[in-house]
Amino acid sequence: MEYTINHKREQHLFEIEMEGHVAYVEYVLENNSLDIIHTIVSPPLEGRGMAAALVKAAYEYAQQNGFKPKATCSYAVRWLERHPEMQ
Repeated sequence: MEYTINHKREQHLFEIEMEGHVAYVEYVLENNSLDIIHTIVSPPLEGRGMAAALVKAAYEYAQQNGFKPKATCSYAVRWLERHPEMQ
């Protein structure tokens, strides 16, 4: 499935808008870390891989900008466990 991920830097969000619904990850930058604190996918968008794509985009941004990936959100914690190459 194709969708566009938008980075809203001022709001600390990576977001997908589709079919009038939103999926997003919210992060905090602190102590040289990018900490994903929320992963939210509207029910009509669930099961399309959007949460994984958003978390991956956020952690790729972190790596490109010298931030260490961190996870407070339980989904992001599990995602990092499955992708040790991002740590």
